[in-house]
Amino acid sequence: MRILLTGATGLVGQGVLRECLRAADVTHVAALGRHPSGQPDPKFEDIVVPDFADLRAVEDRLHPFDACLYCAGALPLGTTEADFRHVTVDLTLNVARTLARRNPALTFVYISGAASNPDSRLMPLRVKGEAERALAALPIRTVMLRPGAIQPVDGVRSPHPGLARMYALTGPFMGLGVRLLPRAMTTTARIGRAMLALLRQDDPPAVVENAEINRLGG
Repeated sequence: MRILLTGATGLVGQGVLRECLRAADVTHVAALGRHPSGQPDPKFEDIVVPDFADLRAVEDRLHPFDACLYCAGALPLGTTEADFRHVTVDLTLNVARTLARRNPALTFVYISGAASNPDSRLMPLRVKGEAERALAALPIRTVMLRPGAIQPVDGVRSPHPGLARMYALTGPFMGLGVRLLPRAMTTTARIGRAMLALLRQDDPPAVVENAEINRLGG
């Protein structure tokens, strides 16, 4: 499989990238992002673009790919709804539409969130739900992953200093939570393995909730 990954330097993306590089059936991984990730692996490349809103400078490099694992996003805390929607909906759709033109058989796997719903009263869940609905209308196969709380494992660290400190303090408790609450919590590694397991299926489900992420990636 040839895979395009977004958000490779983020919490989820780091874990997904590790699992992709470990997988024998993944032959090439390209990370689309604003900054190089510096991953020293022979089957990895960075595709650097300043803004996901304008992919013209790199569009010729966005094929051929079998799948896009979309892990990029914005933190809802401290972000206005307009900015959160721009990152979550507008930029995601621009990448997805560009990839659909270049790779009609591509599978687009999107990291959404538990309880995402375009009719939700909670802004992050409503906007994530809007992104899901718009992606599902595209002429490519889409899969929405809805993880709950996510424990970083295998050396993955949040790029946000405050969150990194929080995860360092709560790590042992989160590990217990993953075991006791499989419907509500998962890990970065399980998300990565679940994404790859879905790509290996002939007909993956359109929506994958947290418990199924743990089953596929366990």
